[in-house]
Amino acid sequence: MLNKEPAIAVTGLRKSYGPHLVLDGIDLTVPQGTIFSLLGPNGAGKTTTVQILSTLLKADAGQIRVAGHDLAAEPDAVRAAIGVTGQFSAVDDLLTGEENLRLMADLLHVGRGRRRQTVHALLERFDLADVARELVAAYSGGLRRRLDLAMTMVGEPRLIFLDEPTAGLDPRSRRDLWQTVRGLVENDGVTVFLTTQYLEEADQLADRVALLSRGALVAEGTPDQLKRLIPGGHISVRFADETALTVRITDAGVVESLRSVLEQLDACEAEVAGLSVHTPDLDDVFLALTGDASAAPTTAGIGFLTSLTSPTSPTSPAAPTTPISQAAPTSLTAPTSPTAPTSPTAAVTTTKDPAR
Repeated sequence: MLNKEPAIAVTGLRKSYGPHLVLDGIDLTVPQGTIFSLLGPNGAGKTTTVQILSTLLKADAGQIRVAGHDLAAEPDAVRAAIGVTGQFSAVDDLLTGEENLRLMADLLHVGRGRRRQTVHALLERFDLADVARELVAAYSGGLRRRLDLAMTMVGEPRLIFLDEPTAGLDPRSRRDLWQTVRGLVENDGVTVFLTTQYLEEADQLADRVALLSRGALVAEGTPDQLKRLIPGGHISVRFADETALTVRITDAGVVESLRSVLEQLDACEAEVAGLSVHTPDLDDVFLALTGDASAAPTTAGIGFLTSLTSPTSPTSPAAPTTPISQAAPTSLTAPTSPTAPTSPTAAVTTTKDPAR
């Protein structure tokens, strides 16, 4: 029978360096066979968390179970069940890719017969067979990361910690590595604990995301749940005369708001040069909940509200808009119910381009 115990279960994790509190009572649960992403600004405590969970650093307080073992009482059992791929590839440039894998197999005391089979299988699986006998010094960044991950899989870990796995990779190599990580979960049932600065990466890969800020978890949920913490969005329209229009998306939703805007533009016979729709993404969530108000997206340049369908009406001051940075930190355990629409009509504001 499949063991349903979480791959990681953490309660009250605390860590300080002298007077500096790094982790302040973290609670985490990571189910088996999933990808869990921990996000946060630099210095939030992400790497410290990974180092503690992978037995490289001792916690000051908290109850921690990793891969079914008590971290404090059974650190050797935890090490035998996990793999760690750090920010920098732990490969030997003076060896070939195949020799790196053989070295890892020897360090893990893999038998000679099984070693040959394991190395061959990993070279094929990670698309390294064609370069297996080339020195790693000649590998591209993407090849080095794939080899690093293949070396992690030599020990057949049940849980893998990936710390900034695609840092420095080009977009194509990054997406190739994403597919490799998905394969580990789907085909091997491996659990992945991912830290990354690329929010798109977390959105694409993670089943659940936790946001760490100033040593505390300020939000946790699926990517879609976290995006729903940030209200609204906006539609931007640029006209042929270089003036701009910003439309706040109402509770009726993107489709109804966009339909209303298009109907009004058509009624006015406006000459539109371009239109774009922005809905909240993980970047917005990150900026809002980590308290970086200066970088949070705002509706810049709005000066006066004008009725789009009544151009002769006098202008009036724009209604205040709640900044995205004021959203309250929230932990999600279940999807929230969408707010019932109050009006299908989009709120419309016009503005002159501040640069002109």
